[in-house]
Amino acid sequence: MTRWVAPTPDGPVVGTVVVPGSKSATARAYVLAALGDGPSRLTGVLDARDTRLMRAALASLGVSFTEEADGSVTVTPPAVFTPGRVDCGLAGTIMRFVPPIAALADGPTLFFGDPEASARPIAPLLDGLAQAGVRIEPFGRLPFTVHGTGAVPGGAAAIDASGSSQFVSGLLLSAARFDDGLRLGLTTPVVPSRPHIGLTLAMLRDRGVDAAESGPDAWRVAPGPIAARDETIEPDLINAAVFLAAALPTAGEVSMAWPRHTLQATEAILGTLEALGGIVERTPDRVSVRGTGVIRGADLDLTDASELTCIAASLLALADRPGSIRGVGHIRGHETDRLAALETELTACGAGIAQTSDGLRITPRPLDGGVWGTYADHRMAHAGAVLGLAVPGVELDDVGATSKTMPGFADAWSALVAP
Repeated sequence: MTRWVAPTPDGPVVGTVVVPGSKSATARAYVLAALGDGPSRLTGVLDARDTRLMRAALASLGVSFTEEADGSVTVTPPAVFTPGRVDCGLAGTIMRFVPPIAALADGPTLFFGDPEASARPIAPLLDGLAQAGVRIEPFGRLPFTVHGTGAVPGGAAAIDASGSSQFVSGLLLSAARFDDGLRLGLTTPVVPSRPHIGLTLAMLRDRGVDAAESGPDAWRVAPGPIAARDETIEPDLINAAVFLAAALPTAGEVSMAWPRHTLQATEAILGTLEALGGIVERTPDRVSVRGTGVIRGADLDLTDASELTCIAASLLALADRPGSIRGVGHIRGHETDRLAALETELTACGAGIAQTSDGLRITPRPLDGGVWGTYADHRMAHAGAVLGLAVPGVELDDVGATSKTMPGFADAWSALVAP
């Protein structure tokens, strides 16, 4: 564990930042390349703990990876998947995207992870696999074993995806390799972070797969090959949001390159910063966010971008009036119970925090620094860094938690905030 005092700038934070590739897109690209009908070359992939674990997971099933001289990675799928052992770490993408691939191997594959990972929900994904003809034992939490038979019958399934859109994406990503494809429905209409399902469908279609939303809460994937495809991964816009947020409490201006076309939650990200008082300017290829030094209290619906919850909570604790966050009850099952963690840490700093059924109510009060618990959660680490913009002495108990999606976060943050 690496302690780190979040820098508090003397004046406006002004600068341009570069963030690494999207974790969501990198994970999906690795999975689809592993399922493809030939080698795929991926450029701009994120190199972080989660994506390294994803590569190791796929390698244990027979996939090979070749580092190219230009920094790209060539992914070569095996002729047949082999059973293996999969360390999920604390990564939801691995425990939810890789079991359907393991079901295509002929033999048992054990899934395990960090101690905290056993608290992350996985049962709906396993339920969908069981309905598609796969045997999993024991059922419900890590560790578990997928008993592959070399093929998955597929067909129809209905799951509860109220805990994570990854349950839907995990099934859709491999469904073209099921004998009968997949017709997937929901047992409840609640699905958080729906834009991530759109990203999954778009990446499937880019590889020639017949995949579509067949109704308001239903999807279908036809059986067939998944074409190999060379691809460049776009930047991670949630990680970008942390840096853009630095402009708000410091009356600064932060800019970065921004993709012209993306299925990441652009409108939710920039809309949230605007609702909190940021002035957003967009050109076809860039975004700039300016702050006035005053953060507005606001009622934020983060249903489509729950990964913003931690930094939004820190900003609301610095606001000019009370605010709230809703639509994020499912993040109690993320890397940690984020709502409980935010309540604990922000209360310790002096803020007025109350959990609701699906979010938080936040009342700004004078704040003090102190040790900020990160709970092995990169987003909690980001929240502490944002709070430190206006509160001296916020000391993260482990800035290394940011290695999950951005190993160089502390250096990049310090270069922007306290150059």
